Amino acid sequence: MIIETFKEKRSKLSVIVENFKIDWFQSTKWKKASYNTLWCLMGCAIGDLGTIAYFQVTGTPWSTLAIMSLAIIMGLLSSIILETIVLSSQMTLRLALKTALGMSMISMISMEISMNLVDVFITGGAMLTWWIIPIMLSVGFITPLPYNYWRLVALGKTCH
Repeated sequence: MIIETFKEKRSKLSVIVENFKIDWFQSTKWKKASYNTLWCLMGCAIGDLGTIAYFQVTGTPWSTLAIMSLAIIMGLLSSIILETIVLSSQMTLRLALKTALGMSMISMISMEISMNLVDVFITGGAMLTWWIIPIMLSVGFITPLPYNYWRLVALGKTCH
């Protein structure tokens, strides 16, 4: 019994290792992963940048960490809401919400954190300027893209 359990675990581990051995040069898959990542970026940016802009305009005295934490949460929520709205034209609202909640949180969280780290490191705080936004969005797009490609090729799953 113990040997069978060990063999089963070894088999599962082999499958995981094989999933990392993918062809990283499939242009059609990169295009699809890029498209999916762009949708995610749009959804996340709405909540994230909107939150930072709110605090910048109102001058509400919160710490940079508090503002960025809230911006990440709002970015995740706005991405889920946007995806639910888009999917609701193809399925019931309940199923659309379930699908949106099942999106890759790894992709969205890495996108959010990278965007906010760029803002803090370059501007020194939670501050939006005309020149920082394209940098934040570019880093937010590039950060999860390899993961989204891997997820698409190795697991056959897309984020959107």
